[in-house]
Amino acid sequence: MVSDPGNNKPRDVFHKRILKSYHKRQQLQQRIMTSTNSSDEDGAISAYRDQDKDYNPKKRFRPRENEPIDKSSSNSTTTNYTIECSSMGSSSTVVEIPRDNIELKYGCISMIGRRRVMEDAIKASIKMANNEFIFFGAYDGHGGSRVSHACRDRLDYVLGEELLNTKRKLMNNNDDDDDSDNSNYVDWEKVMVKCFSKIDNEVMREGSWIAAGYEEGRYEDVRKTVGSAAVVVIVGKEEIVVANCGDCRAILCSRGVAIPLSNDHKPDRPDEKKRVEAAGGKILNWNGSRVQGILATSRSIGDHCLKPFVIPEPEVTVYKRNELDEFIVIATDGLWDVVSNEVTCDVARKCLRQIRRKFPERDSAADAAALLAELAIARGSKDNISVIVVELDKMS
Repeated sequence: MVSDPGNNKPRDVFHKRILKSYHKRQQLQQRIMTSTNSSDEDGAISAYRDQDKDYNPKKRFRPRENEPIDKSSSNSTTTNYTIECSSMGSSSTVVEIPRDNIELKYGCISMIGRRRVMEDAIKASIKMANNEFIFFGAYDGHGGSRVSHACRDRLDYVLGEELLNTKRKLMNNNDDDDDSDNSNYVDWEKVMVKCFSKIDNEVMREGSWIAAGYEEGRYEDVRKTVGSAAVVVIVGKEEIVVANCGDCRAILCSRGVAIPLSNDHKPDRPDEKKRVEAAGGKILNWNGSRVQGILATSRSIGDHCLKPFVIPEPEVTVYKRNELDEFIVIATDGLWDVVSNEVTCDVARKCLRQIRRKFPERDSAADAAALLAELAIARGSKDNISVIVVELDKMS
């Protein structure tokens, strides 16, 4: 868009309108969540309709409940709300985890950006292992959205089942050996590698089934170049577990310092280049370093045409939580390609503090995620942008 010198309008007027519309619907969502009966909900919607003359119920954010609401319960009850916007190609979610286990707030946004096709996917606030852990995941697809959507739909379920099986085995072993107490120990690297490999095998089997159906003319051909980078963050009471496969990234802000929780799997990384070449592959410089001159990441789920050079094995990091930890930022490379870890930490930290001080009723994590996405667009990001901000502790 061309700026107007007469009134100094910003260049990205469209994205400013997106944020303005987003904040209006956030206010509507809060009114609906805090209402105690249906009449209050009707009043909130009517009030919003009076404020916005261009109100269109087809384009408004639609609250979807994952669990039934018990209005007579205490504050420790959990109700997860998902806010969707079909008119902008983005979605945002805000939820508070019950105080019985982990006090946690988060906000997320997923935008198509300047791409023609949306290939990113996110999954947030999935409780697993009897509410001991909270799951967050960001998936950056390439060659199509089939693999990223498969990761979004299946990876948290597979991981939850594996955690329960692991916990069950540990309890059985402790019953046999009374002297040991390892019921809380989980070999996270083994668990994550097993789950990522299982999802990769499921994607390969699904692709073979669809390709077989294509011979009968019922399905479209599925290319073997479809894949997805993935980063998974598990938040517990005492630890944060991060599994990364590809170029998605997660960082932790602790007392204003950006701590990387994952390392990008780029083909020009020395250890990754050595591994690819040892498997018989080549790293070619074709608009950047690429495996076999095709893929710009050395690890991913899918991409079966590049096996065994590209592997689905994640790198796992276990971080012990402390009282100085403030929040986590999980995002796809649409953010990280144009915004550094330090700038991301500073911008999100200032946004969270200012909103909490000036607008305590607002969802600060969702606003921080939207601000980071807007910053990436302003800096010229040409990829899909997905950001999740998870608050770990209330900042003073």
